[in-house]
Amino acid sequence: MKMKTALTIAGSDCSGGAGIQADLKTMTMNGVYAMSAITALTAQNTTGVRAIQESTPDFLSKQLDAVFEDIYPDAVKIGMVASSELICVIADRLSYHKAKNVVVDPVMVATSGSSLMKTDAVQTLTEQLLPIATLVTPNIPEAQVLSGKTIESKEDMLSAAKFIGDTYGCSVLLKGGHSINDANDLLYAKGELVWFEGKRINNPNTHGTGCTLSSAIAANLAKGFDLAVSVKRAKDYISDALSAQLDLGQGSGPMMHHFDLQGKYAKEAE
Repeated sequence: MKMKTALTIAGSDCSGGAGIQADLKTMTMNGVYAMSAITALTAQNTTGVRAIQESTPDFLSKQLDAVFEDIYPDAVKIGMVASSELICVIADRLSYHKAKNVVVDPVMVATSGSSLMKTDAVQTLTEQLLPIATLVTPNIPEAQVLSGKTIESKEDMLSAAKFIGDTYGCSVLLKGGHSINDANDLLYAKGELVWFEGKRINNPNTHGTGCTLSSAIAANLAKGFDLAVSVKRAKDYISDALSAQLDLGQGSGPMMHHFDLQGKYAKEAE
């Protein structure tokens, strides 16, 4: 049986809790062969980002071509991309290689509050990357930037998700974990709105949750599950990770529970 494959395009987190490292762990534990193209090296941990060293556009392009020309990914997850130049490279190479199942996690600000995207990069993201995406997974603050709307209620979430999806031509998973509700997420896909209920878990170790969720969605899309099922499986995965309440030290994130979840979530699509 041919193993399904997934590619993450994101920044590296040297502390292992977010970014490329979290993506690779998540994809592996969800039963796909994981590959990566690194957009930036970061010096960070759960308390903040200390320094960022971007890949050059040419080097990122060569990474993407090397992957697609040898082991074609069944899904692609895009995380931290700080500059317009790198976003343009990603959009160009994904279009050239006819990438499928593209999940964009528009990482603009780290959990610690550190800014991870330059202002001009946001416009490039909306103009070049979202139109070729299958799904974009903003949290409340990111959705406010993408939609230009203030989000303070479930009705605001509905309005913002529809605006983003209709404007940029992609499905939207608007994550409601930022005090709007008890971690209920809203999926807007093909004109339909679906709520995914979630229970707020009292766990302060949330470093890397967005990376983990979007990577799990991509892994399930790669295995052939439809979008709604992929979202449900990914939410279950992250909820189990947070519920484990494991701790490696200050601020350790949900990825610490990855290795206990492999058998449960590696199942192939029927």
